[in-house]
Amino acid sequence: MASDVYARGEWRDFFVMVGGGTAALAGLVFVAMSLNLTIIAQDATHRNRAIGTLTGFASVFAICALALLGDQTHLSLGIEWLVVAAIAGSIYVLGYFDAVRSGGSSAALSLGRVLFGTACYLSQIVGASLLIAAHVEGLYLAAGAIVVLIPYMISGAWLLLVGVHGEQVEQEATK
Repeated sequence: MASDVYARGEWRDFFVMVGGGTAALAGLVFVAMSLNLTIIAQDATHRNRAIGTLTGFASVFAICALALLGDQTHLSLGIEWLVVAAIAGSIYVLGYFDAVRSGGSSAALSLGRVLFGTACYLSQIVGASLLIAAHVEGLYLAAGAIVVLIPYMISGAWLLLVGVHGEQVEQEATK
């Protein structure tokens, strides 16, 4: 039966754990970025990586929060997940093109990274679409994509902070 595709009780712990963990990580990343705000704001690559990382964490948190709302069906969750993933994925991809166009740190602009991140968002979109069509496999695909996206965003935050540190060292050396 289509209304039983999303068994909330079976997924509750997953969404609580992922949502809570993502919120904690987003807070830590936000603090680390705020301590290095001047350099992040000056470089288009750093700025867009920061925006993409925080948007990614926020999107995972939002999806988890929406999944825990009462009376969710596969259709409502699928539509919500599709919209959130599409918006976050668009912000992520547009950030890369903005960094290239603005002449950001070329060493930090990796086409491989942007393609991998885009694949994570596209997997969520495909999974959400399958969920809308009442295929439980879509839920597993979309959930797996956010499980892969989280360490990817953590690595992006780390690369951002390493890049910022490198620029701080360069600025100190020129003083």
